[in-house]
Amino acid sequence: MASLLAAHEHGFEHLGGVTGEILYDRMRTVILGEREGKRCWNPTFEAFAAYWGFEPRVCRPYRAQTKGKVESGVKYVKGNFLPGRSFRDLVDFNEQLQGWLLEIADVRIHGTTHEQPIERYAREREQLTPIGGRASFLQAMRRERVVADDWLVTIDTNRYSVPFALIGRTVEVVRVGGQWQISHRGRVVAEHEVLAGQHQLSVNPGHGPGAVVRNARKRFGEAAESNSQLGGGSARVPHDVVEVRDLAVYEQMLEVA
Repeated sequence: MASLLAAHEHGFEHLGGVTGEILYDRMRTVILGEREGKRCWNPTFEAFAAYWGFEPRVCRPYRAQTKGKVESGVKYVKGNFLPGRSFRDLVDFNEQLQGWLLEIADVRIHGTTHEQPIERYAREREQLTPIGGRASFLQAMRRERVVADDWLVTIDTNRYSVPFALIGRTVEVVRVGGQWQISHRGRVVAEHEVLAGQHQLSVNPGHGPGAVVRNARKRFGEAAESNSQLGGGSARVPHDVVEVRDLAVYEQMLEVA
């Protein structure tokens, strides 16, 4: 759902506005079914459509005319843009896609309208509802993320740390002002400033396994100092305790330096 809604908002931004209607296939992220002739929209998607002010429409079941209209755009991208290309990462993919849009897709003669999409867009863009700098619907939407083995979660292509004990667990992410708030079972476990750009990293060293060792070292050190003051023997820090850090921490330090 988050990916679907983000794609919409990227599209609205690219076009500079929102259309009055949008046609969909009968996917469950949009519609859950029909009861007594009434459509049962996915509640999250229904709220999204109301927020941006467009009317969602769905293809009739087993009606090839409308279903084909939805699928033809995807088929065109798969058949014209993807073949023969390779991509280093998502940034490279988007850059190549943007070039393809400008040089091929937007200036071809469309099979249905028999004119260039860029020319039709210039004529119809005034009919779009301006987005007016409105905040993203996703900012207020709670999203689930599974904590990776490096105790990071990915949010909008950037990665943020959480306590390492949550590796493999599902956490909830919500944006509160300029911060991401990450919760597990209703308890906030991490907060990070929202990173600008893409593929950035925000790591709180206190979230990693090394924090446990640092706390233990400090605790043992205090005990040793106390014993020394009392004339007792020194406390020993277990020699088999090794501090473990994710390599991303060092990469982040180099970037800061």
